[in-house]
Amino acid sequence: MQHDAIIGNRTGLFINGAWREASDGGRFEVTDPATETVIATVADGTLDDAKAAMDAAAAALPAWSARSPRDRGEILRKAYELMLAQEDRFATLITLENGKSLTDARGELRYAAEFFRWFGEEGVRNLGQLSMAPASGARMVVQHKAAGVAVLITPWNFPAAMGTRKIAPAIAAGCTCVLKPASETPLTMLAIAELLTEAGVPAGVVNILPSRKSGAVVSQMLHDPRARVVSFTGSTEVGRQLLREAADCVINPRMELGGNAPFIVFEDADIDAAVEGAMIAKMRNMGEACTAANRFYVHEAVHDAFAEKFAAAMGALKVGNGLEPGVAVGPLVNESALKKVERFVEDAVARGAKVLTGGKRTSHNAGHFFEPTVLTEVPDDAECLRDEIFGPVAPIQRFTSESAVIDAANSTEYGLAAYIYTGDLKRGLRLCEQLEFGMVGLNRGLISDPAAPFGGVKQSGLGREGAHDGLMEFLETQYVATNW
Repeated sequence: MQHDAIIGNRTGLFINGAWREASDGGRFEVTDPATETVIATVADGTLDDAKAAMDAAAAALPAWSARSPRDRGEILRKAYELMLAQEDRFATLITLENGKSLTDARGELRYAAEFFRWFGEEGVRNLGQLSMAPASGARMVVQHKAAGVAVLITPWNFPAAMGTRKIAPAIAAGCTCVLKPASETPLTMLAIAELLTEAGVPAGVVNILPSRKSGAVVSQMLHDPRARVVSFTGSTEVGRQLLREAADCVINPRMELGGNAPFIVFEDADIDAAVEGAMIAKMRNMGEACTAANRFYVHEAVHDAFAEKFAAAMGALKVGNGLEPGVAVGPLVNESALKKVERFVEDAVARGAKVLTGGKRTSHNAGHFFEPTVLTEVPDDAECLRDEIFGPVAPIQRFTSESAVIDAANSTEYGLAAYIYTGDLKRGLRLCEQLEFGMVGLNRGLISDPAAPFGGVKQSGLGREGAHDGLMEFLETQYVATNW
C-alpha cells in the first residue's frame, strides 16, 4: 500500500486514549478519489463501540472540566504548534483522501490549526457576571459551565478544519467529546487524535469513532442521556433528521448546514477584483464548500466583461491529481458527486444555457474529475440555481436593478453565505442588511476566519462556530442567588 509513512498505522478507533479494533472486527476502505485506489482500511465502529466512546467521554468529564482554563489553553496551543510542524504530512494526507490540491490542503491545514490557537486563547475569557437584583437586593452570580459530553459529526470536504473547529471550542470550554468523521475522509481526524495525545489531551477527553453505520451510531449517541450538545456540519436534509433525534433527549443542537450562495457584481465594481474574488469564492476546495459561490448575478452593463475574464481564469486552471505540481483542481470526492455536477450542467444546457468554458468530465484514466465550468444565459428554472452544486461550475445570470437582484439572491431556503462587489461602500453595506444570510463577503471572496462567527440563517443552520460565540455553544449558563 502506498504512502504508508503519511497514513501511519493509526487506523483503528480512538477511544479512551487507546487504539482499538471495532467490536466486531469490521473495517472499511478509504479510497483516493484521484486514482480510485484503496489507500487504507479503517475500523468500522459499532453500537457497542459508540457506547464505549460515550463511557470514556463521561468518565473523563469531571476532571477535565475542573482543569483551569489556562491549562486547557496551553494544551491547545501545543496542538497548534504540533500541527504546523507537520504541515507537509497533514496536507498530503488531506489530498490523498479528499482529492483537493496540495495548495488547498495546506491552506486548510493552517486554517484548521488556527482553531486550536484561537480557542486556546478564547477559553480563558469565559467571563461571568456579578450584580445586585434591583427589587430584592440579592446578589446575582452568573457563570458559564461546561455543558457536558458533546457529539461531533464532521463532513468530508474539510477533513481537518471541520474537526478542529468543533474539538477546539468543546475542550476549551471543559467539555469532552466523541467525534464521528465522514467515512470518505477519516484518516486526517485519526492523525489529529494522535497529535492531541502528544499535545497533552488526557484519555477520554477526545474520542474518534469512524463508522459506516452513521445513522445507527449517531442515533444511539443522541439517545444517551449523557450527551448534552450535538454539533453537526453537513447537508440540510441530514441536519433535519438529527434535529428530530436531538429533540428526544432535548440535546442542544449546533447545526451548520447547506448553502446556496449568491455572488453579486454591480456595474461600478472593480471587475478584475470581482473576478479574483469569484475565483476564491467558487473554487476554494474545487467548489466543494458550503460557502462556495453558487449563483452569479452580474449587472448587464458589465456582464460580458466579467464573464469573459472569469471564464479565462477558470479555463486556465490545471486539473489533475492534487499531489502533482501546479495542479489547482483535483477530483471530486466520489462518483456520485461527479454525476451530480455533470447532471447540473446537462440540465442547464438543455434549458438554454451556454458553456463559456469547461462543461464536461476530463479525460483521465481514473478519478472523479470535472472541468472548471462557466455557464451564461442560465434560465431561472435550471436545477443548478436551486440546489448546492458542490463542484467547479459557475452559472451566471444578468440583472438590471438592486431590488430584483436582492429578491433573487434571497429566493432560497438557504441563508449561509453571500458575496457583493461594488465600488459604493454605502450601497454595499445597505444591501448587506437586506440579504438574508448569516455571512456576507463585501468586496471579498474569502469570509471564513476562526475569529469570526461562522453560521447561517433560515435552513442553513443553528448557532455559530468560531469567535467567542463558538465557545459559548459548549457552555451552559448558571445563575446563583445569594446574600452577604
